Amino acid sequence: MLPKLIDHTYDLFRTFDRAGSVEDLNACLLRAVGRFGVESTFAGVIPLPGSGRSAQAAHVLIDRTPPGWSERYFRAGHLDRDPTIRRLTTEATPFLWSEIEPLYREDPAARRVMDEAGDFRLRQGFTVPLVTLDGRVAGFSFGAERLDLSPELRGMLHLIASYVFGRSLILSHTPVQDDRAAVRLTPREREALQWAAAGKSEWEIGALMSISEHGAEKHLRSVHRKLGAGSRTQAVAEALRRGLIT
Repeated sequence: MLPKLIDHTYDLFRTFDRAGSVEDLNACLLRAVGRFGVESTFAGVIPLPGSGRSAQAAHVLIDRTPPGWSERYFRAGHLDRDPTIRRLTTEATPFLWSEIEPLYREDPAARRVMDEAGDFRLRQGFTVPLVTLDGRVAGFSFGAERLDLSPELRGMLHLIASYVFGRSLILSHTPVQDDRAAVRLTPREREALQWAAAGKSEWEIGALMSISEHGAEKHLRSVHRKLGAGSRTQAVAEALRRGLIT
């Protein structure tokens, strides 16, 4: 029998195991890491070079970043300039965002990504590189306005990231097979989501659909509820996986 000292780890992982959806898992995760000062989480597989914005969003597994950030990130094409992504694809050790600042200090595009992240309360963070059994590079990031992580806490977050990433992979695939026929989007909801996948804002979607911005928001809220998504990025990713949009 394992020593009692790891009971807390066992209990936490059992909590993750009981989550019935990626959204539930996200909620459990944030409750667990919030006591370390973490305010947001983001995880996914790194898309292949040249992938479009919709394909990039479909690679997201977990998105609990501040409202508007992930939409801004993909709409601006930040993935190709993000210095944390570059670091993920070149080295396999976890890192604090502050540790890679010298690497992009002279790169205006990369600095813009990090500066804009700071505007969304993502000034400090910790990213864990992961690799799937298919050899695909993935990343798991913890962010906050201020994040003071000791080496011990970084080790804990590394362990949690690895476990939650695996659980989110399972949960993100299982509902697709079991519930594909259960979700029905109206034609207007599907149209609004398709425009959202193209990176359009609610105002732009409203203009394209000849409805008000509030009307566009209403369609997207309904889509989020039907798909059990906590953000626009998750809704787009889930809809792509289900074949509801292209």
